[in-house]
Amino acid sequence: RFYCILKMTTAPPESMEAVSQRLISSCSPASSQDVQFDVSLLDNVVSTVYDPRNPQRSNANKALMALQECPDVWTKADAIIEKAQYPQTRFFGLQVLDDAVCTRWKILPTDQRDGIKNYVVGKVITMSSDEQLMSREKVFIQKLNLTLVQILKQEWPHNWSSFIPDLVGSSKTSEILCENNMQILKLLSEEVFDFSSDQMVTEKVKQMKESLNGEFASIYHLCEFILEHSQRPSLLKVTLQTLQRFLTWIPLGFIFQTPLIDVLLNKFFPEPMFRNEALDCITEIGNLSDLESQYD
Repeated sequence: RFYCILKMTTAPPESMEAVSQRLISSCSPASSQDVQFDVSLLDNVVSTVYDPRNPQRSNANKALMALQECPDVWTKADAIIEKAQYPQTRFFGLQVLDDAVCTRWKILPTDQRDGIKNYVVGKVITMSSDEQLMSREKVFIQKLNLTLVQILKQEWPHNWSSFIPDLVGSSKTSEILCENNMQILKLLSEEVFDFSSDQMVTEKVKQMKESLNGEFASIYHLCEFILEHSQRPSLLKVTLQTLQRFLTWIPLGFIFQTPLIDVLLNKFFPEPMFRNEALDCITEIGNLSDLESQYD
C-alpha cells in the first residue's frame, strides 16, 4: 500500500519590520476606520524586547523604536494602556503620551489637548481611589502623576485655573486619593521651584510660582487638617514630605504665625515613624535666610 502523506505548510512568521510597519500604518489618521490598532501584536513586540533569550530581541527593539517615533502613535495611547496584557506595554503607551505632552502640546488642537488632559486626570483619580489598585500599580501611578505634572506645566494656571481648588476639594473625599494628591503637589513644587530653569521660559515659571503662592492658603489648610486629624501613617508621611518641599518658598507667615513648628516639634518629631520627615522640615526652616526682622 502506498500512503500519500500530506504535509501541512504554514506561512513564515511575520518579520519584525513588517510588524512595525503594520502598527505604524494603523496609527495614521489616513488609515481606514476598519483598521484597528492591534494591541496584542504590540504586546508580542514588547515582550520580545524584554526577553533576553529571544533571538528576535534586537529586531523587536528596532520595531518598537520606529513605532515610538511615529508622530501619531500617541493617539493610540489610551487603547494601549487599557487593553495591553503585558505591563511594559502599558508603560510604553504612557511614555508615548508623555512624549506628546512634552513635545507636541502646543501644536495639538484644543479638543485633542482636552482629551489628553481629561483622560490622564480620570485615570489618576480611578487608580488612586482604590487601595489595592494603588498598591499594586504604584510605579505606574507614579509615572501617571509625572505625566499629569507635564500637562500642568503646559496648561496651568492660564488654561486650568481650577486645578488647585479641584485637587484640594477631591482630597477631602478620600484619604487614599488625598495621599496621591499630595504626591502630585510635591512633584509640582519640585518642577516649578527646583527643576524649572532648564525646562520652562522665565515668564512661565514666574506665573506658576505666583499662582502657587497665591493659592497656597488652601493647600496649607489641607496639610494642617491632615496633620491634625489623619490616622493614616502613609498619608501623614507624604504630607510631611510635601510640606518640606514647600518650606523653601511659601509665605513666611504660614511657618511662623501658625502652629506648624509646634506640631513638627511636639507631635511628629518624638514619633520614630515620622522623625526623619519632621526633622527634614525643621532643618529646612532652620536653613531659611534673609528673614524679615519680625521672624529673626
